Amino acid sequence: MTMIFLGGSRDIFELPVPAIERIGAIVAAEHGVLIGDAPGADAEMQGLLAGYNYEHVGVFHAGAEPRNNLGDWAAYRISPSNGAKGFAVHAAKDREMTRRADFGLMVWDGASPGTCLNILHLAAIGRRCVVYDTMRGTAGTVHTIPDWRAMLHHAPDVRREVEARMTADERFALLG
Repeated sequence: MTMIFLGGSRDIFELPVPAIERIGAIVAAEHGVLIGDAPGADAEMQGLLAGYNYEHVGVFHAGAEPRNNLGDWAAYRISPSNGAKGFAVHAAKDREMTRRADFGLMVWDGASPGTCLNILHLAAIGRRCVVYDTMRGTAGTVHTIPDWRAMLHHAPDVRREVEARMTADERFALLG
């Protein structure tokens, strides 16, 4: 079964119509869905999938219980590293979803470094990711790290924030 990592920015509370249509196509094709438990885009996508009564969904979370699991799907706790705080608490679950994914679909607000880092993770391992940028009203597909860089040409502050969150291996991949 093809696995799709769905994600997006926590500040998005309305999905763009093309993203809704794409998620409908994922359901129609019966692809597996890997999704986080965050408020915002994750919860909006979960609500859409729950409305379809879609079963092929796994919710990944870092806490004892998912913050959101709107379809009562299988939940996978990915423990954060010892001493993790803030963003780092959720980084391990995001990396696990990337590892399991064949493709990605991200709804990005044009500013969220977490969503941007997930797009980079997918590009670094050769996974295509469809990106809906709600700030700019654009959609595109990121295939490679150069594509990711091009996506950020107008957002140098976001790129700096992403680079601050990277592991040494991720920095190496970006420079490679």
